[in-house]
Amino acid sequence: MIRVAAEVREALAAGGAVVALETTLVAHGFPPGEAVAVGLESERQVREAGAVPATVGVLAGEVRVGLTEEELEQFGPFARKVGPRDLAPTAVHGSIGATTVGGTLAVARAIGIRVLATGGIGGVHRGFPDPPDVSADLAQIARTPALVVSAGVKSLLDVPATAEVLESLGIPVLGFGVDTLPLFYAAEGGPPVSARIESAEEAARVAAAHWELGGAGLLLGRPPDEPLEDVEPLVEEALAAAAAGGVTGQAVTPYVLAHLHRESGGRTEAANKALVAQNARLAGEVALEIASLEQDES
Repeated sequence: MIRVAAEVREALAAGGAVVALETTLVAHGFPPGEAVAVGLESERQVREAGAVPATVGVLAGEVRVGLTEEELEQFGPFARKVGPRDLAPTAVHGSIGATTVGGTLAVARAIGIRVLATGGIGGVHRGFPDPPDVSADLAQIARTPALVVSAGVKSLLDVPATAEVLESLGIPVLGFGVDTLPLFYAAEGGPPVSARIESAEEAARVAAAHWELGGAGLLLGRPPDEPLEDVEPLVEEALAAAAAGGVTGQAVTPYVLAHLHRESGGRTEAANKALVAQNARLAGEVALEIASLEQDES
């Protein structure tokens, strides 16, 4: 059911550094003509940090871990958005499935990948419990012994409520050089983090200690290098338009992103591309440090 590319399989067998990457960003996060380049750039950043990228998606009846460029090009807007609950039926039905953070983590847990890079994680939607929408990302982070590098929580969500759920689930929320959780496009202004982290090596040591104490997932929030601080009005406008148009569930995020990219004159799209690459680079650095710690222990 899971096909692991030779490069990824060999790295895992040798105790090397591997970073899992989702395919939802490619299928639904950017315009089709630009999306594959974003995925390839994420992989390049992971490699430059010294780790092996493991992009995850469902193709031809299999969960693939490690995709070729030709395979990555198959993840267009028509691809099914695949969370943890959707992996098995999508594979059995032979559909193309773009994995979310939660879906990617489920695969990472199955084969032992310790680090995942993304743009932002899902969480509690604004207005909860109407709609009663909470991303499966949170529960999957809570059960997977892996560190997730992101620019915080997706900007369209209720970030304070999401932070409360993360705390309830026992998920450490770490700030990379910041004391508050980054707000995706914005560098600061979110809830206080559990701890401030100054380096990839420190993040790896905290993760290793958390796992030794019986913990599972951790979230490392990295602020974007060039933040946008004026996006919130556009987010509210996009969410209102989605509600008026009857857009619900998994369709909300791609709808809001498209609205933001269009109404900001492309500024949010450029920022999103940059932060995805920045997160991938940091994830590669952290994965390298974790692999080094684990090899020292063995």
